[in-house]
Amino acid sequence: MSKPAPDDRLPFEPKRRKAKPAKAAPAPVASKAAEVKQPAKASRAQPQPKLSETRIPDAVSQRMLRRILAFSGVPTGLGVGVFFLSYWLVSREIIPLPTSAVVLASMGCFGLGVLGLTYGLLSASWDEQQAGSLWGWDEFRLNGGRMINAWREARAARQQAKSD
Repeated sequence: MSKPAPDDRLPFEPKRRKAKPAKAAPAPVASKAAEVKQPAKASRAQPQPKLSETRIPDAVSQRMLRRILAFSGVPTGLGVGVFFLSYWLVSREIIPLPTSAVVLASMGCFGLGVLGLTYGLLSASWDEQQAGSLWGWDEFRLNGGRMINAWREARAARQQAKSD
C-alpha cells in the first residue's frame, strides 16, 4: 500500500477554495462590541462546501461500519456474556464468583468495546477504491496521523487567531 503524506487531502475531502480578496475595510469603529462581531461576519463570507462534497462515500462508511461491528461488537457481546455466564455459574453454585470479579471482567470487555469504536473508524481505509488490510494497522497509523495533524493545525489556527 502506498502511503501518501499525512497532509494530503482525503479522497472524499472537498477541495479547498481560494480565499476571496478582502473588500475595502470599513471605517474603524471605536466600540469593542463591534470588533468582536466583525470576525463572525468574515467567517460567514467564506462559501460553505456542498453537502455532497463533505459526505463520506457509501463504500467507506460501509467499511467503517463493518469494522466497528467487529472491533466493538465482539468485546461488547463478551461483556454481556460475562454477566450471563457468571449468573449461571453462581446460581448453579459451580464457582463462587465475587461480585467485584464479575464487574471488573465486564468493565474490561465494555472498555475494549469503546476502544474498538475508535479503532474501527480509524483502521478502515478512507480511500474508496482501496479496501485495506484485514486488521487495518497501516490504515490506523495513516488515519491517526491525519487526525493528529488536523488537531495540531486547528490548535495553531486558534492560537494564531487569538494572537491577532
